[in-house]
Amino acid sequence: MNLRHPFVVANWKMHKTRAEALSFVHEFKQALPAPPALEIAIAPSFPLLESVAQALEGSRIKLVAQNMHFAKEGAFTGEVSPNLLYELGVTYVILGHSERRGHFRETDGLINQKIHAAFEFDLVPILCVGETLEERQRGQKETERVLERQLSSDLKDLIPSSVDSLVIAYEPVWAIGTGVHASPADAEAGAAFIRRSIARWFNEITASSVRILYGGSVKPDNAPELLALPNIDGALVGGASLDPKAFAEIAQAVPNR
Repeated sequence: MNLRHPFVVANWKMHKTRAEALSFVHEFKQALPAPPALEIAIAPSFPLLESVAQALEGSRIKLVAQNMHFAKEGAFTGEVSPNLLYELGVTYVILGHSERRGHFRETDGLINQKIHAAFEFDLVPILCVGETLEERQRGQKETERVLERQLSSDLKDLIPSSVDSLVIAYEPVWAIGTGVHASPADAEAGAAFIRRSIARWFNEITASSVRILYGGSVKPDNAPELLALPNIDGALVGGASLDPKAFAEIAQAVPNR
């Protein structure tokens, strides 16, 4: 029996003013007759976290940070520490997003440090992994090699109970922000490979517990077929999450399991 609660996350990236964020939360809460078992979260930019946290009070919607540093404090200008995020009411933190890996040259070793720090400060990582277009064009075996390389380094020295609780987002880099999403077959193949890898490195129980999201041009029209796949437990949504009605439609497309 699948006991993994479905999960959808709105990743706003570097969008929205404070007024726009508060308007979104108000409208989204009105448009969300989604199943109670569905977990929902919003990831605003750092300056908006406190305002959005206050707007979400009393709702079932969780707060997510888009990134963090691994240190509690220090001479790291421009960074945000995990303990500060926890104090603001953040539950989840996105780590290893392809935009962090690509634009800011974050390595798997750094991502691993961040994952360990997140657990230390009672934050749940949403770990992003995925292949580039060039890697995808070399075939499924190359995609699997990329995923294995990322996951084996990112999850290094974690214990099964930690892996049980984290969330993994399979995000083909070539599908992010391009309007082109992976086919259901490709999305399922990537998610299934991630789950098999977790089983191999940890155990079958951990593999069956970890939630795997799909991300990459998820929209209301393609969400039903993507979110119905057996190894996909929800979505990490970028552009479509900027519209409260569109994000609500995606949330409503998640099947009851």
